[in-house]
Amino acid sequence: MGQDAQGFRYVERGDGSVVIHHHGRVAATLRGGRAAEFLAEIDDDPQLVMARWTGNYRRGNERTARQHPRNRG
Repeated sequence: MGQDAQGFRYVERGDGSVVIHHHGRVAATLRGGRAAEFLAEIDDDPQLVMARWTGNYRRGNERTARQHPRNRG
């Protein structure tokens, strides 16, 4: 089972699929080649890898990006 330090954890199932949870809710289910690729990458920084794979890595910077001069209407 994966780490639970920053809200993400993962479970590798017997059929080879991987389920990623974020704060107790299912965030992603990976199967086949994607699951194998995820498991190969998970050793680096598990929380960051799970955030990238689920799309939850951008939280917290949306307001500053909206206020950037390039993004103003």
